[in-house]
Amino acid sequence: MFHKKTGIARLSRPTLGPVGGERAATVRRFERAISQLADDAVQRMDETLPWYRAMPPQERSWVGLVAQAGIAAFIEWFRDPGPELAITADVFGTAPRELARAVTLQQTVELIRATIGVVEDRADELAAPGHEQLVRESVLLYSREIAFAAAQVYAQAAEARGAWDARLEALVVDALLRGEVDEAIRSRASALGWGQRGQVAVVVGRATDASPDAVADGVQRAAKAGRLDVISAVQGDRLVVAIDGVVDALVAARAMAGQFAPGPVVAGPVVADLTSAALSAAEAVAALRASAAWPGAPRPVASDQLLPERALAGDAGARARLVQHGFASLSEAGGDLLGTLTAYLEASGSIEGAARALFVHPNTVRYRLRRVSEVTGFVPTQARGGFALRIALTLGRLDAAAKQDGHL
Repeated sequence: MFHKKTGIARLSRPTLGPVGGERAATVRRFERAISQLADDAVQRMDETLPWYRAMPPQERSWVGLVAQAGIAAFIEWFRDPGPELAITADVFGTAPRELARAVTLQQTVELIRATIGVVEDRADELAAPGHEQLVRESVLLYSREIAFAAAQVYAQAAEARGAWDARLEALVVDALLRGEVDEAIRSRASALGWGQRGQVAVVVGRATDASPDAVADGVQRAAKAGRLDVISAVQGDRLVVAIDGVVDALVAARAMAGQFAPGPVVAGPVVADLTSAALSAAEAVAALRASAAWPGAPRPVASDQLLPERALAGDAGARARLVQHGFASLSEAGGDLLGTLTAYLEASGSIEGAARALFVHPNTVRYRLRRVSEVTGFVPTQARGGFALRIALTLGRLDAAAKQDGHL
């Protein structure tokens, strides 16, 4: 029987056969043969397990110690005729924790099979007369339960690694948000196996009500399904996901959108590497703060699509970019693009109305508006583009007036 809470396998005693002097005689025979049994087990592993032969000498010695400890534990278990005995993961305590990383669970099962196979082969030889059947059944029962104990070792190791990785992820994500990516943070990201591919984007949104561990598990599952390399952290009511090896931030964000609570999900721009990832994080967080001003925003939405709202919310960087792209670039381009755009917006988006105000043909207005789109990246004939350009022109004129007055 295996108890999840305690991590202990409790072995019921075999009930067949004598439990008196014959058992004691069998135990003595096994005790005298323990070293030979361990040597035989190591030899069998060397002959049948290629991964064992390929291991460094130190790790092979660890495996040999585990095999000997397993045989000793069987003898101790067989010695006491009480109703049950707890066999814990301490059977594997003779080897360091690093062995769980060097040897997989499947390989550990093969190790147990080889060791128990040696004991089983010599069961009739070592058992006291008339005790052979009991010894054989005891070996079979023990091999099953020791395999359960091995599984518990790996489960605990995986849980510990998961908790440690979660702490590292939280530290790296926090550094990205604070803009403090130094050598230590790069080292921590490297320990997670993240941030080595380049092309990084940060996605933010509201976290669900699930526990942080459950949220992190969901993020990793979604990342695996989308073939993405991510780290994440829950900070207050906000979930932050950093994605490595991104080609298109919005495509990557769509794969992760289901892990966020209802509401806006914002993708920061793709940046070159981990060092620049703080920029993507800052852009995404600033856009998330301003997203309430655009209830109909797509989910996910790129941080650049929220430049007008960010500028109105006091984001100085967004304001400067909006003015540069939507006002200064048109002023520098000439060709009466700025005047045509102004007339078009004042005419409530009517090309004919703008043409009448400018005394030009409507096709001239259409051509100039296409040029506005090319120069600014905003399409004035679309609602969002027209809105962004109107804000850009307003802010640009305010800045120009302030410079002229010597206030800026």
